[in-house]
Amino acid sequence: MTAQVSSPATQSMDATQNEVLAEVRNHIGHLTLNRPAGLNAITLDMVRSLQQQLDAWAQDPQVHAVVLRGAGEKAFCAGGDIRSLYDSFKSGDTLHEDFFVEEYALDLAIHHYRKPVLALMDGFVLGGGMGLVQGADLRVVTERSRLAMPEVAIGYFPDVGGSHFLPRVPGELGIYLGVSGVQIRAADALYCGLADWYLESNKLGTLDEQLDQLQWHETPLKDLQGVLAKLAVQQLPAAPLAALRPAIDHFFALPDVPSMVEQLRAVTVADSHEWAMATADLLESRSPLAMGVTLEMLRRGRRLSLEQCFALELHLDRQWFERGDLIEGVRALLIDKDKSPRWNPPTLQALDAGHVASFFTGFDQSGS
Repeated sequence: MTAQVSSPATQSMDATQNEVLAEVRNHIGHLTLNRPAGLNAITLDMVRSLQQQLDAWAQDPQVHAVVLRGAGEKAFCAGGDIRSLYDSFKSGDTLHEDFFVEEYALDLAIHHYRKPVLALMDGFVLGGGMGLVQGADLRVVTERSRLAMPEVAIGYFPDVGGSHFLPRVPGELGIYLGVSGVQIRAADALYCGLADWYLESNKLGTLDEQLDQLQWHETPLKDLQGVLAKLAVQQLPAAPLAALRPAIDHFFALPDVPSMVEQLRAVTVADSHEWAMATADLLESRSPLAMGVTLEMLRRGRRLSLEQCFALELHLDRQWFERGDLIEGVRALLIDKDKSPRWNPPTLQALDAGHVASFFTGFDQSGS
């Protein structure tokens, strides 16, 4: 499949043209993220290619629906290409500023897209990958799916609309997912409402065949749902988070992250002692500042519209490369790989509520 993305005649766009493959079959536009060696992490050029193709198909009466997928068997998309953003910032460029503005605009466009979008979330769906799929109408997971907003592990916060979709997960589950950065599998994704259908990965080829032969009768969305209903299910038994829900709802409703860690170590809720200890250890390895800002962002996001959530995330982004922990997190985990980030502040005990609040200064008054 060769890309049909018509792009401006810039060298970098031409070089990455085959990193997004586009093809129309049976009135369905198929978009494939094609960087399997990099777990389909998205670059600014890929964001632009996706946006351009979606804009074109929105206007094309011959295209009834869009399918999003990742090449290879390991990942739909493991997030944004954070290394390129680190390099940009370090060399004084503005790629990191342009990237978030355009990535969020693409994610928002998918949420508002006028034709149904079917997202095949096979393999890793992390960070920026979640941003691409959470606005889709039909979100399909497989037994290989691993979903997460893992940003706090590198000293960042869950963006790409995470401030909107995480707080709308039932109870405090979304707060837990955002503040801890843990990965979940298919059953939990369905339980949390972060996916709609479960399909075994060996049936993805059959799904493609059926989409190629689909007779369009009703609305495109209903037609696609009819295909999925024959192959996929909408619930799976024994979601691990269902059993942990009483504990998660208790601990992650506490006022701040230091209280959460203290209580996780001191109080046993239901049969969750082992999970509580492991979670406390995990939180103590994350960036205290990133967790503090994430908690405040997610709680604010409960009251904000989708557009306001993206505006809040951009407001935080504009300060984060200078004032946040991302550059140190990327250094420790991706560049030097010493896995010993020097967070600022270094501990949750040293986290100052005023410091966290300062990142939100100016947002309330802006009316955004």
